[in-house]
Amino acid sequence: MTDRLKGKVALITGGASGLGANAAALMAQEGASVVVADIAADRGKAVADKLGSAGHFVKLDVTSEDNWKAAIQEAVDKFGALHVLLNSAGIGLSKTVEDITLDEWRKVHAIDLDGVFLGCKHGVAEIKKHTGKQTGGRLGGSIINISSISGIIAGANMAAYNSAKAGVRLLSKSVALHCAKSGYNIRCNSVHPTFIDTPILDKYRDRFGNEVMQQKLGRQVPIGRLGRPEEVGWALVFLASDESSFMTGSEVVIDGGISAM
Repeated sequence: MTDRLKGKVALITGGASGLGANAAALMAQEGASVVVADIAADRGKAVADKLGSAGHFVKLDVTSEDNWKAAIQEAVDKFGALHVLLNSAGIGLSKTVEDITLDEWRKVHAIDLDGVFLGCKHGVAEIKKHTGKQTGGRLGGSIINISSISGIIAGANMAAYNSAKAGVRLLSKSVALHCAKSGYNIRCNSVHPTFIDTPILDKYRDRFGNEVMQQKLGRQVPIGRLGRPEEVGWALVFLASDESSFMTGSEVVIDGGISAM
């Protein structure tokens, strides 16, 4: 522990599992107070409980604006401020533009893009109260949006996921420019992982078995394997910390070399 996030309060959506849960553990390890937000209450509470006094769980459906307002208020009530928002909640769907239904299209966008929009909208409104000139700007604010390599590189069978994740990429840049122009001392960046060994890959694990799944997906990555959650998590800690204070509107690609091809 190096106290890289000492004094900061972070709210993490999708915090019950995967990248969100890993980020919660690493951020708490680095001194942050962490609000684990997820629609999965039992798993989310378990993650928060492991953080001890540094953790708190709040139930959040990221598609609900009222839920967002309540979750942010609870974070402030619990820890006194909000400095970091990590939008990690998301779902995947592998369907072509011909096969996908309108309801499926709307569901992917509601969670993967609308949820990030609502987080940014209400997150900026709260974070600026704790990072602006009136507070002396001692701790900078950071919004981190998990997109995907699929927000940069398309796939034939990922119509909705590509669209939503690409939307997160440019939304992040717009938020970054707005905050910079407004003098809020809030940065906003997007993160673009490829296959990371988290529960989002369980559908492939169930279909092929873990070993075959690792081989099939790993062959698509120049480095030759899936990513580990902490290989994304430490980048998230960096973006949450004031070490990245001159970095906004950027996209952090963590893809084992896929985008280099």
